[in-house]
Amino acid sequence: MDASGVIDGTETEGTETEGTEKEGTETAGADPAEPSVPAPDRIEGGVSGERLVLFTDAVTAISITLLILPLVDLVPEAASAHEGASEVITGHLDQIWSFLLSFAVIANIWREHHRTFSSVATFTRSLMVWNMGWLLSVVVLPLPTEMLGAFGRDRFVGAFYYSTLLTSMVCRFAMLRILKTTPALLEEDGQAARRRTEDLYTESCLNVLALVIAFAIALAVPVLQYYSLLLLAVLPRLARLRGRRTAR
Repeated sequence: MDASGVIDGTETEGTETEGTEKEGTETAGADPAEPSVPAPDRIEGGVSGERLVLFTDAVTAISITLLILPLVDLVPEAASAHEGASEVITGHLDQIWSFLLSFAVIANIWREHHRTFSSVATFTRSLMVWNMGWLLSVVVLPLPTEMLGAFGRDRFVGAFYYSTLLTSMVCRFAMLRILKTTPALLEEDGQAARRRTEDLYTESCLNVLALVIAFAIALAVPVLQYYSLLLLAVLPRLARLRGRRTAR
């Protein structure tokens, strides 16, 4: 072998050695124990906000319809007991009162949910999870309603009823917080849409506060157990009036 061949072979081996050392350096630079960055809450693709609203409306409609079924069952019971037709009403005023109360409550929280999603174009996974939590509270509500009609002003029933409502309002509060911090989910863009979401967020916060106060009153004064729910209409309304005066 001539000298040029020896030189060429030596240079080739040196180049390969340098490449191996470079690869080893890059491999050593990567820390295998370094934690991976968590993926952000991604927007759900292929499903519009309208489909989520339609599904929510359907479940809410079923839940509010179920409220009347215990009252319907009173008719054959009264007939089998040979009671008068008027006694179906006069003899079950507690059940009728609990039905009307829960009907009004579900109608109100559905209305607030509709206001929340009126301008939502799409949604994230966390928004969908909180919405399912809201739906769970609406589906469960007929149970404490029936217990209210059967057991009256029992403290456990009152706590169960208020806890279900509180779950609903906390879920809505969380959904509004997501919409407030992620304006890309809204159909509208600009300052007006953000201001509207912030107003709903503030109102939702007041609703949660009002329900907590009403819950405390209901536990302390059982006579006012469900009349304290009127606070839900008072505090947010006062906040709206104050906001209008400030705007003027």
